[in-house]
Amino acid sequence: MDSVIRVLLVDDDPLVRSALALMLGGQRDIDVVGEAPNGQVGLDLVTELDPDVVLMDIRMPVMDGLEATVALHQRPSPPSVVVLTTFDADDHVVRAVAAGADGFLLKDTPPGDIVQAIRTVAAGDAMLSPSATRSIVSRLRSSASTDRSTTAAERLTVLTERELEVAVCVGRGLSNSEIASELYLSIPTVKSHVSRLLTKLDSNNRVQVAMVVHDAGLV
Repeated sequence: MDSVIRVLLVDDDPLVRSALALMLGGQRDIDVVGEAPNGQVGLDLVTELDPDVVLMDIRMPVMDGLEATVALHQRPSPPSVVVLTTFDADDHVVRAVAAGADGFLLKDTPPGDIVQAIRTVAAGDAMLSPSATRSIVSRLRSSASTDRSTTAAERLTVLTERELEVAVCVGRGLSNSEIASELYLSIPTVKSHVSRLLTKLDSNNRVQVAMVVHDAGLV
């Protein structure tokens, strides 16, 4: 990825898009390359503009953000997606993660945190607001069962010992740099391991990997 992060804004509210564009326009390492009023136009612009990160609203006409996120992750080398919404409902959080979103933030999130979220997902890490994290943890606890734990444990058997160590670190919410420091690996090596985890566990993002680790009772 280039040093400048290419961002696409997808939101049906032109005022929200303008505010985000204005806020992000002052960042030297971020370039807003386009705007879309719905998910369908957003998909078309992803093809045309090849952004690194998409800031995606959930509720939009024509095609909503969750459907668009699913469609994006069916493509080879999709951009990272940060869902940015006014709705802090558990169902929205879980559905966004299941769709493949790499981040979930509320629109009243401080500007600096939104900027940091873009940088974080562009670097290959996940970014969830504290409330979204609580929703995910609550979901994991409420849905825990013997069958679910057994299934998760079986999925992890395809991993090498080192990959399992990295997966557990991902389950603990560590960033790539934190994993590298803890396991005495280089950051590129950690990124390679995470990429293999996504493939072997058939996951769209590291949050889904964390769910498997939690379900297996390793965290």
